[in-house]
Amino acid sequence: MKDRLSIVIADDHPIFREGLRRLLETERCFRVVGEAGDGERAADMILRLKPDVAVLDISMPGKNGLEIVEACKQAESEAMFVVLTMYKDEEYFDRAMDLGVRGYILKENASADLLHCLKAVAEGRYYVSSIISDYLLRRSERKAAFRESRPGLSALTPMERRVLKLIAINKTSKEIAKDLFISYRTVQNHRANICQKLGLKGHNKLLQFALENKANL
Repeated sequence: MKDRLSIVIADDHPIFREGLRRLLETERCFRVVGEAGDGERAADMILRLKPDVAVLDISMPGKNGLEIVEACKQAESEAMFVVLTMYKDEEYFDRAMDLGVRGYILKENASADLLHCLKAVAEGRYYVSSIISDYLLRRSERKAAFRESRPGLSALTPMERRVLKLIAINKTSKEIAKDLFISYRTVQNHRANICQKLGLKGHNKLLQFALENKANL
């Protein structure tokens, strides 16, 4: 671990951001080098100041926390990223892990978790708030039981699963195509394949299934 870890904080709530800065200032091993209140400024600051770690709120105007991580990774930033979230949503967590986020903290527990998280990250480890990890474990168990009751789900390809999850949040085929960088026609083909594998027939049956089972997909 370096003697002093340089840190950028990004959160659109000034009072919360100040609280994080004051918390980090209680430890000599941390040095806050920049603060941002929106996603665009945060991404620019990370690339310009080259901090060791960026602590990002997942919900911000301009770019959200995960979009900032993605933009910085594409620009070959060497910063490590810690995300603060109000959500226990598995999709956000999976996306964060896919992007190489090193710390994932529930925002309401930030004051208790952040120092432990940053020390873990500085030592090359990952850190996830215990509340989130417990929730994800219980949800994983529920999903496993649901999949056993629906054998067709295990036959879905990774892309078909992503399409199904987006249908479950009421995204249209055009919106799904844009989100996944695929054509509208490809989305329609995925929808047809999902229906076939799950034995769904009839108008809007796929949407109905996705909405009713959103928590288990």
